[in-house]
Amino acid sequence: MGRQLSRRDKCDKCDKCDKCVAALERSWGVAACPEETGCRLLAVELTSSNTKPVVQEFQSVELSCIIKSTVTPDPRIEWKKIRNGETSYVFFGNKMQGDFATRAEILSRTSLVIKNTTRMDTATYRCEVAAPSDTKTIDEINIQLTVQVKPMTPRCSVPKAVPVGKSASLHCHENEGFPKSTYSWYRNSEPLSADSKSKPHNSSYTLNPATGTLVFHAVHKGDTGRYSCIATNEAGFAKCEEQEMEVYDLNIGGIIGGVLVVLAVLVLITFGICCAYRRGYFANGKESGESYKTPAKPDGVNYIRTDDEGDFRHKSSFVI
Repeated sequence: MGRQLSRRDKCDKCDKCDKCVAALERSWGVAACPEETGCRLLAVELTSSNTKPVVQEFQSVELSCIIKSTVTPDPRIEWKKIRNGETSYVFFGNKMQGDFATRAEILSRTSLVIKNTTRMDTATYRCEVAAPSDTKTIDEINIQLTVQVKPMTPRCSVPKAVPVGKSASLHCHENEGFPKSTYSWYRNSEPLSADSKSKPHNSSYTLNPATGTLVFHAVHKGDTGRYSCIATNEAGFAKCEEQEMEVYDLNIGGIIGGVLVVLAVLVLITFGICCAYRRGYFANGKESGESYKTPAKPDGVNYIRTDDEGDFRHKSSFVI
């Protein structure tokens, strides 16, 4: 139990403390004495040197929580983490909780230091101080921590060959970086501008830095080259390997010639089949010499063939 404080004790740096006490008698529990008294009622009060710290992944960061004023000699300190609407303890009962036990510590009695930060540490952290001996016994302050993550190597998609005058789409994307990456494209190591006024002569493309999509509306021979993409955010950048895109002329004469050759071959095949039919190459059952026709079997006659005979003999049967 801390010693019981009188109303006079609760007036800090008060030149006219009698007036302050009188004011408190009339309105006990106010946060401050009237301005004309020049007195201030002591209460636990927190501040921070940085309420929105930003750090890169795997680095250390200090979450500043400073007790600006209190008369409680040993206030209770707690830290909580609020992420996606869920609240969990970071520091409670004078010890670290969860995975923070091995990578966090309290600095200068109230500030929190997190080592080896990860992207999962991005959250709101609440510093709470309870000071039972103060008139205002509890105060809190929120610290918004942002952990930046470098982009991973983006996945790039570049068509290998496109005919002149046709459209072509090139894609670049990665989903690991935080904040979200922006994208830039390069042809033969030269940047392609997203600003239409800065495009090369005769260029016809649209570049979206937010999605990483590069669309050529009608390619020409000058668009041939090695293309690469860079993903960038506040934490760093990453680049995909160069990929070749060739723009070729569409050979109309060659296409027509090929079609004519195919038609000629089909005509020759059809003509050959017709000639074969006319010459009887596809006739059925054709034999050399005189064709043999089995005589019709008269009614009542049964033909019997024996093993000894090479020819048929007949057995007559009369029906009366």
